[in-house]
Amino acid sequence: MRLKVTFDPDLVALMQAEIAAGEKAVSAAMREAGTSLKSAWRSQITGAGLGTRLGNSIRLASFPKSGDSLNAAALVWSKAPVIIGAHDTGPLIRSRNGFWLAIPTPAAGKSAKGGRITPGEWERRTGLRLRFVFRRRGPSLLVAEGRLNTKGRAVASRSKTGRGLTTVPIFLLVPQVKLRKRLDLARDAERAVDGLPRRIVAGWRTFGP
Repeated sequence: MRLKVTFDPDLVALMQAEIAAGEKAVSAAMREAGTSLKSAWRSQITGAGLGTRLGNSIRLASFPKSGDSLNAAALVWSKAPVIIGAHDTGPLIRSRNGFWLAIPTPAAGKSAKGGRITPGEWERRTGLRLRFVFRRRGPSLLVAEGRLNTKGRAVASRSKTGRGLTTVPIFLLVPQVKLRKRLDLARDAERAVDGLPRRIVAGWRTFGP
């Protein structure tokens, strides 16, 4: 006597379908969480007044690059990690050489690259010499003899008589500065992680057999 046992539904096919559904659910959940986190970080950065350019430094990569996997992952990072990290932690910044940090005033303008200008670049750009002024109370100064243009920037005086010439504070000099914490990236990251189980379960139901 020969017996043949069959299962309806096919258990092997059912398990394969469940695994495939799980792979799709995990992969989709990781992509959604990564996209959500990237958007949250960008919004937080621009909302803190740090600009869209810095916000756009936040990037996302999903793994695997193609197909689905139970080991799917998403990586969210910044192409400007030092700047982002500084605003995220609010560190105490000191001069590298142990002397002064030069903080430009509005009269200094900006660097040719659009960032913070240095005393050396300012002198090369304007042709003026900076003079050190020590103050017992408050920050010491780097000043220049010139005039303010219509944009409030210090420039060389064109007057041969010295008319309009004034002493303009160009840089404030401080031994250290405490950068204000303006970001809380960990908060958004924790929210993305906490929402993963819900995303996976919802996706599994959607893709399941």
